[in-house]
Amino acid sequence: MCTLYIRTQDESVRFITNSDPLMKRMITFIDDIEIPLRTDYLSSIVRSIIGQEISVSAASAIYERLLKLLGGSVTVEGLLAKSEEELKQVGLTTRKAEYVNDLAEKIAANELDLNHIAEYSDESIMEQLINVKGIGKWTAEMFLLLSLGRGDVLAVDDVGIQRAAEWLYGVDKSERRSILVEKSPLWKPYRSVVSFYLWEAIHLGLIKEYKSVDELEVQ
Repeated sequence: MCTLYIRTQDESVRFITNSDPLMKRMITFIDDIEIPLRTDYLSSIVRSIIGQEISVSAASAIYERLLKLLGGSVTVEGLLAKSEEELKQVGLTTRKAEYVNDLAEKIAANELDLNHIAEYSDESIMEQLINVKGIGKWTAEMFLLLSLGRGDVLAVDDVGIQRAAEWLYGVDKSERRSILVEKSPLWKPYRSVVSFYLWEAIHLGLIKEYKSVDELEVQ
């Protein structure tokens, strides 16, 4: 497994903290972070498809059942060998079973080349992935962030990132996406740092434990 290390002394992190005082306070409190990248690209995309519009815990449970159905690993051959009904039995919806099948079919037909996809630009990768049924902007962004560790991806439509932004900037729920869009130019070209630290605020429970970022005790 490959791990992405983000340190507070990195140029990218210093750029973000110099651009945004509230982000600086949160990042200083959280400190360095490590992100295990999903280097099995097929498995990563399947996990993101499963995770669309459901909780992380529910998605994890469905993925584990799918793994068991496929004999321990997600492969194109394994997916194509299973019927839609078998995929639905492990918890996939009819639509998501169709999406997973279309993904496997496009890889088998060489319409999507995961072996060389890391060689392409972010824009090209987005275009290739969105050509698959059920893969939209969010799923493609998750691949860029969580599999390839690309440096300038701000997932403004991710609910977790939106929740953390709502807490960090003290805005209403209706404004949390727009605050990300508004702030985005400040963070370019290191917007992935923001995505990862906002996720980390969720994972560490900061938005539940503290009413605002001002309550964080930083050195």
